[in-house]
Parts: sequence; C-alpha cells; structure tokens
Amino acid sequence: MLKHKWIDGICLLAVLAAVLLTILLMNGEKLGIQKASAMPGYVHRLFDGSRVHTIDIQMEDWDGFLETALEEAYSPCTVVIDGEVFERVGIRAKGNNSLRLTEKYGLNRYSLKLEFDHYTDGNSYFGLDKFSLDASFQDNSYLKSYLAYDMMRFMEVPSPLCSYVWVTVNGEDWGLFLAVEEPEEAFCRRNFGTDFGQLYKPDYRSLNAENADVALKYVDENPDSYDNIFRKAKFKASDEDKQRVIDALRVLSTGENLETAIDVDEVLRYFTVQVFVVNMDSYLGRTGHNYFLYEEDGFLQILPWDYNLAFGTYSLGMPDPINDAELYVNYPINTPASGEIMLNRPLYHNLMKVDEYFAQYHAYFHQFIRGYFESGRFEKTVAETAAMIAPYVEKDPTAFCSYEDFQKGVETIYEFCRLRAESVRKQLSGEIPATIKGQLEHPDKKVDASSVWLPDMGEIADLRD
Repeated sequence: MLKHKWIDGICLLAVLAAVLLTILLMNGEKLGIQKASAMPGYVHRLFDGSRVHTIDIQMEDWDGFLETALEEAYSPCTVVIDGEVFERVGIRAKGNNSLRLTEKYGLNRYSLKLEFDHYTDGNSYFGLDKFSLDASFQDNSYLKSYLAYDMMRFMEVPSPLCSYVWVTVNGEDWGLFLAVEEPEEAFCRRNFGTDFGQLYKPDYRSLNAENADVALKYVDENPDSYDNIFRKAKFKASDEDKQRVIDALRVLSTGENLETAIDVDEVLRYFTVQVFVVNMDSYLGRTGHNYFLYEEDGFLQILPWDYNLAFGTYSLGMPDPINDAELYVNYPINTPASGEIMLNRPLYHNLMKVDEYFAQYHAYFHQFIRGYFESGRFEKTVAETAAMIAPYVEKDPTAFCSYEDFQKGVETIYEFCRLRAESVRKQLSGEIPATIKGQLEHPDKKVDASSVWLPDMGEIADLRD
C-alpha cells in the first residue's frame, strides 16, 4: 500500500502536468507549435514539392469530356494519386480566356478542377476538398504560378500550395501540370484554423461594367450592390457576414482608422509581391480581379490567385501589345498602375496614403529583395525546379511549346526577375524614380532590359504553331 505522502506527491505532479499542458495548448502557436489543422495529411503528400507526382485520371468517355469542356460541367472520374485510388471525384475544365482560346486553336490541354466531395459528402484527399491542375497556358517556363506562390509564401501571405504532377489519362501520358490547392474549406482550415471566417472570389459579370465591388469600393448599405462579391462566396454567407464586409469597405473608403477593418500587415505583404511580379490581370490592373477576399471578425485580407499572365506578359497577344521589357522590369513600385486605376483601387491607394503604412510597404520590399534574391533563394529555386521538371517537359505530349521554348522560357523569367529585383532595389534607394511620372521625366534612369524578350515566356501566338 502506498503511503499517504506518496499519494499527495503524485496528485501534485498530476495537477502541475495538467496546468503545464493547459498553458502549452493556450500558447502553442506562440511557441512555434502548429495546429493540427495547419498540417493536414495532403500537405506532405501531393504538395511535397521535392518531386514530380503522378496522377492518373480514369474515365470511360474522356473524348466526350473534352468535347464538352467549354460547358465547365462536372463529370465523375476515378483519380489515382501517387498510386492511391480515389473514386467518384468530380472533374471539369476551368479557365476564362485560356479555356476559350485552347478550344479555339483546336487544342485540348485544358486546365482542370478536381473536387473530391462533389458527389460524396465528406470525401477528400487526406483532408483536401479540391485542387486544380494548371496547364501552364501562356507559360513556356512552367514557372510563373509556381514562383509567384513561392514568393507569396516567403512573405508569409496565406497562399495555395502547389507541386508538379505528371498526368496520365486511362494510363496514357497527358502531360506535366501544376497541382494547385484551391482556396476552399481545407485551405481555410490550414491557414486560419477550424474556426475560420468567410471567403469570396470577387469577379465581374462584364468587364465593361463599373464593377465597383470587385474594386472593393464602398457603394452603399445594400448587399445587392455587392453582387460580384457575395454571389462568389465560397461558403454560404449570412446577412451578418455580408454586413461585416460592407462595414469594412465603408471604413476603407474613408481612408481613416484602416487598422479597424483591414489586416494591414497582411495586405502590405501581399502588395509587395503583387507589385514585384507585375501581374496586370489582377486587382492592380484594368480587370481588377483574380484574387480572393478573406473576412474574419470584420477584418479583410486579400489573397493571391492566378499568375499565368504575370511578369509583364498580360498584354501579349492583344491587338496592340505592349511588348516592352524595360517598362515592366522597371515598373514603378509607388504607382504600379495609372492614376485612373489607382483612384479606383482603395485597398492599395488608401493604405499608401498613410505614411506609416507606406514606409512599412517599402520595408517589406527591402526584406523581400534581401531575403528572396540576395540570399540566393531565387536562383536556387529556379535552377532546382527547372532541372526537376525538364525531363517531363521534354516528353510532354500536349505541351503548348517545344522543349527548346521551355528552356528559353526559364532563362527569360529568370532574367526578368533578376533585373526586376535590381530595379526595385534602385527604386528603394532613389537611384531610379519609383513613380510613373518620375520615370517619364527621367527615362535614362532605368535598368537596361534589352536582354529580355517577353514573348519568350509564352504568348497566344504559340498556340498557332
């Protein structure tokens, strides 16, 4: 029989252990311990970026699926990922211009969405509900989206995971694609915990409309005035959810007390990378879309999406293309769009009018250039990734470009980013004007980008070959 003093000691130790465990659970994130939701099973499986994964799509009527791709309707299929079988997965083609133009030129290399719970509630790939397969449309380097998301993650912006996959259809080679985590429930759990907020993907019905809500402008108190936001909700939005977004946009419109409605730090880090990659098909471009809007407890964040036209390549293939590498390599970091656009983009414009936030934006640019480029991370990432995927590009039967075009694309995106980093560094130091007006007045004070031919990164003309 245990003596009484030993029982007291054991009880005391148990109480102390319980107290320590409680403290650990309450402060785990501060101590560097990640929540289980932050490390779901799919992170180290499909999105292990150290290798090229395999996906076999099994469908009885693949040809019929391709013939109706423009309808963007889901069909059931079986998916085998790295040898593991998942049945009754929803699959459909995805894209806007990329989908239409791929079909227009008689090609069938569509980007795809795969949704595990489309037909069976609760079905997932180790916790992942949906991901896409990016076809690298207008991206001969196969690196645009991969690098943009890597840069965003370096700056600690909540971003989709991605990895390269070799896709086969019914056992036959189909090509090299980029698997991208779709921002939905699994993404939100991983980034924001189980008690996450609301997620929207603002987009216009017509580009010629005003689209004030896509620009994140406050209109009025009527939720119907924000149809381009709320009809694109990823989760069912209640009246209270909508009101919180409207309240935040009203605060944003005033330009005052922005920290009460905007996650200022996250937004500044997002714009640091967004401006660097010169993505004109985005919130800072004429279209104003291609982002996700996250709201939690009345605070807004902007999240990255869609970079196949980044690195100055948005205008290629247009009737009057702006194929000016020097313009985009030196694109000013303080005014990354015309005045007309800037005045209609309050999430950037109104933040930058606050001296403290403007200074922090520059500080983040310093951090980004030093940590991502001057550290050697960028050079290492490009070299290792290109070497890893090169054998797959060389044998890709549906590729939009030749293997030689791929090699040139890699060289071009590397050179673009290297020169862009040099220009940003000089803009921060004052050697190069950081505004559109300043660069027009001093055209000689720019980094020479004559070595860069933007179409080598991929353009619509490649589809005709």
